[in-house]
Amino acid sequence: MTNIEVPLDSKLRLLTFANENGAVRLGIVRPDGHVTDVAEAARKAGRSLGFDGTSMRALIEGGAEALAEVRELAAIEARGGFNVSDLRVLPPLPRLNGNIFCVGWNYLEHFSEGAAFRDPAQKLPEHPVFFSKGVAALNGPFDPIPYDAEISAQIDWEAELGVVIGKRGKNITEFEALDYVFGYTAINDVSARDLQKTRHGGQWLKGKSLDGTAPMGPWIVPAGEFDASAVRIVTRVNGVVKQDGNTRDMYFKIPRIIAELSRGMTLQPGDVISTGTPSGVGMGRTPPEWLKPGDVLETEIEGIGRMRNVIREA
Repeated sequence: MTNIEVPLDSKLRLLTFANENGAVRLGIVRPDGHVTDVAEAARKAGRSLGFDGTSMRALIEGGAEALAEVRELAAIEARGGFNVSDLRVLPPLPRLNGNIFCVGWNYLEHFSEGAAFRDPAQKLPEHPVFFSKGVAALNGPFDPIPYDAEISAQIDWEAELGVVIGKRGKNITEFEALDYVFGYTAINDVSARDLQKTRHGGQWLKGKSLDGTAPMGPWIVPAGEFDASAVRIVTRVNGVVKQDGNTRDMYFKIPRIIAELSRGMTLQPGDVISTGTPSGVGMGRTPPEWLKPGDVLETEIEGIGRMRNVIREA
């Protein structure tokens, strides 16, 4: 059992969990640490939901009306339920539309700390630099991250704010971009640096997409309850702070990221964008630091929550 901390505020926090029978359920986690099962709460209240009450994706696709239904259930079911620490908390979106969209070099200090690993002629980009993490990289917020030294012995951490897209859009303008955001979550873009930077000529997709290297969660906070413009991002390894940044230092802000990503490319409800990491990664340290079996990686986004993943030898 993992002791899961829930911030003591009134934000709506939406999670996906597995019940005692292993069925995937949609829940609301309350400040007291208890979870309301959305579909079960609707059944007990005699309400017929306009979306599949067991599915985060269905909630997202249901738009403002579905979210309003969940808010009403949260007000009705204010007591009881499961303790979140007794549940298996899954990634908020256990099945992704496709790869996670990622933004590279989006914090100036992080760009500087990686200078030794880049072409010396590389300058700050004029546009967001996009890459992706494969769907098999997705991992739960409290699940182990697999480690295989024969594949990579340079596993690094990158705490990032995740943006969950709420509605279909293409060629979205910066002005309207935030209207397309359903909510926010935490992601750690765990990276195999030797694959990414050196081996086989450098492999960004492979170095970013090893199985289980994208813990996400622990839940989603809806956009209407979260100001993403200035929130703290922290990584701890074995309790020691390694990254301590703030989204206000993003080089490209979220509206610009969404606008550029959607140019000529349709974004779908449930797509996830990982918006870049602040400085403090292991690669940029002297000497470099890498995760190893037994290490405990914690990823925390202020106002969202904290993930805890143990590095486990495969």
